[in-house]
This record gives sequence, structure tokens and C-alpha cells, in this order.
Amino acid sequence: MKALVLTAPSEFNFDTQFPDPTPAAGEVLVKVAACGICGSDIHGMDGRSGRRQMPIVMGHEAAGEIIGLGEGVQGWSLGDRVTFDSTEYCGECDECQSGFVNLCPNRKVLGVSPGEYRRHGCFAEKIALPTRILYRIPDELSYEKAAFAEPVSIALHAVNLADGIEVGEAFTQAAEEEDCGSKECGHDCHCEGEEAKGGTAVVVGAGLIGLLVVQALKARGWEKVIAVDLDDGRLELARKLGADEVFNAKQEGLAMHIRKICDGDGADASFEVVGAGAPLDLAIRSVRKGGQVVLIGNLQPNTPFPLQEVVTRQLTIKGSCSCAGEYPEAIRRIQDGSIQVEPLLSAVAPLEEGAGWFKRLYDNKEGLLKVVLQPA
Repeated sequence: MKALVLTAPSEFNFDTQFPDPTPAAGEVLVKVAACGICGSDIHGMDGRSGRRQMPIVMGHEAAGEIIGLGEGVQGWSLGDRVTFDSTEYCGECDECQSGFVNLCPNRKVLGVSPGEYRRHGCFAEKIALPTRILYRIPDELSYEKAAFAEPVSIALHAVNLADGIEVGEAFTQAAEEEDCGSKECGHDCHCEGEEAKGGTAVVVGAGLIGLLVVQALKARGWEKVIAVDLDDGRLELARKLGADEVFNAKQEGLAMHIRKICDGDGADASFEVVGAGAPLDLAIRSVRKGGQVVLIGNLQPNTPFPLQEVVTRQLTIKGSCSCAGEYPEAIRRIQDGSIQVEPLLSAVAPLEEGAGWFKRLYDNKEGLLKVVLQPA
């Protein structure tokens, strides 16, 4: 089959004879119709992250059609249109049984090779997947839009973590009997969320995930959402997608200004979507006493930390890792438009042109957000 293989730091080979995967028992074979280039792929392609050890077929934001069934597969048929979790989890450990599939000690992320495992991903014509991570997509939803289910789920998961604010719970788990669309789901699915009853939030970083977090917050009923970035073009897009106010991070005294316009003490919650020192500092200093800071960005392994600000204002800091059952809501919101993905889609291109698009995204000179590659 055809596959785009990362063979050396920032070097790709479009292989037309890459070995075809074979579905094992309990797995299906999916023909990949669309796969988005993730920011983690861009950060990992030069080898610095250590999570894309070569050779590796990257790609985990994908959708396609089932073209093969492994032994014992039930509830799925040839021709089913699906998207799937970016993480293969075991489904049996304590974390999985508790619904924290994103924290499974046996998890493998599609398209990642950190050393202890190598799991080829979706920049290829086909991929074999366990049925437990599959989700159906409606016939009317394009594969290109369905490929956004993974990043939308990440945004929803982060918003789910901002709970316990005085204005009302931002999220409650769905009833266990709710059908999440996955035929083998055994955990408490986060299929639907309860809307927040007000609340103010700051989103630091208006890249793709940040723009999805802005929309997820508004879709959940947060009253006021403030977006911060260094790029005025992305801030304008954030405003179009629902941000009530936007600020350039270069603005002098920005943290104090945000506190002032949020009832004088700060926002109820902030979401850091960069993963660097200055954005983290701003996210922490922008919330009220007793507020919450949700960390999504993962660019730098270590950053300075304003310890006294956290301690003296009794802030809650939460890390947000991947997603854990938000796919059904993500698919629904993409379909009904409550989270818009089309404004974020910069280009759709054939897989054989992937190396060029990776370079353009890596160079970061064109303001590209999401590029989706089509293997077929």
C-alpha cells in the first residue's frame, strides 16, 4: 500500500509498497479517507520530541471506511463509515474500567514511536484497529470534517475538566446506558455534557486547539470567553468563532487588565494551549482566587512556574491529556455546527504531496491551521 514514512529528521519517503496491515481478532481494517496533520506531528518530525523515532508512519486524526473484518468482530460491517480514538487502550486495566482510557498504562498512540513501542498511523491507505476505539460517523458528514473529531475531543476534554466553578458544573458524565456509538464501550462515556450556567474563561493560545476550546466553551454555555494570542489574524478568527473579547499577548499589563474586566479578580478558569513559560504565567495570573487553570499545551518539557501566585490565590491546576470518551459529542457538534471546523481547514491534499505540506506547516509562514491529507 501507499504510505508517507518519516525516515529521518524532517525527511519523508512516499512509499508505494509499504506492507499492508492485517486485522487481528477483534480488529477491523479501515481504508483511510482523510487524515489531518497534527501539531504534535509537526513538533515531532525533526526528532526533538523523541516521540517520532524513525522510521514511522505518523497520523492519528483520521476517518475512513471499514474494508475488512478480523475474527470474532460483531456489530461492525464492511462499508461502515468510522472515525476512531487516536489512542489504543487495553479496556481492562483499572484506569480503563474507571473511564480514564487516556491514562491507560498500556496505551499506544497511533503514529507514535517513543521507544517502548512503534505504532504506525494513518498517513497510509489502510490501518488495522481494535473495534473498541471505533465510532460511527453519519453519512452526511464528510471524511475531511470527521477527521476533526480527535482535536475537537481534546478541546471538549479540557473543558470537561474545568468543573466545580461556582456558576455551575461545566460537565457531568452521561448515564451509563447512553449509547456512545462504540459497540464495545464499557466505561462511563462522556457522551453528553451539561452546559455551564455562566462563567468566564480565558484561552491562552489561538492555534487550532485553542480555537476549538473557544468554541467548546461557548457551546457549553460559558458566558464570557477571552482569547489571547500573538497573531492578530488568529485573534480575529477567534472572535468570529465566538470569543467575546480578544487580546494580543504583547499588550502591557494584560493579566491585570483581564482580572479587571472579569469582575476585578479574574476569570473563573483559564486554558493554556501553548505549553511555554509566558503563556503559562499569563494563564495563572488571569484567574480569580480559587479559580482553575487547565493545561493543554505540551510544547516544552519544563517551564518557569509562578508558585506563590498559585499558592496565595489557592488555584487549582489540572493537566489535560488527550481525550476520554468525548468522541460522540465531538461528532455531533461537528455535524450540527455548534463547533465549526470548516474555517479551520486550510487545505486538503493528496498523500503524495504530504512532505511539502509538512514543510510548509513546519516553516509556519503562511498561517496554516489544519491540512488534511487523502491517501486514496
